Amino acid sequence: MESHFATEAVAQLRRRSLRAAAVNLIGPLTMLGGVAWAFLQPYRLTVLHPHGQGFWWLLSEPPLYVVLVGLGFALFLAPSLLEDLEEVEDAPEG
Repeated sequence: MESHFATEAVAQLRRRSLRAAAVNLIGPLTMLGGVAWAFLQPYRLTVLHPHGQGFWWLLSEPPLYVVLVGLGFALFLAPSLLEDLEEVEDAPEG
């Protein structure tokens, strides 16, 4: 027994979940990219070999910046983007 409304709601939910999953994955994938960068190029992490390096060289770690940007996106931008996405998808067409 199938209902037109049930199949339409499942299709709407499936489409929304794919978009929401894509937005939700941007932050974690960015963080994963930063961690992979740190493993592939460990010489960029001056914390691992701080001999002769000043404070700013120890503070400025590009792979760690990438991880922080991904974390910021996941915590601050993604929730509001998901709300906007839901509003657009729930709005009546026309």
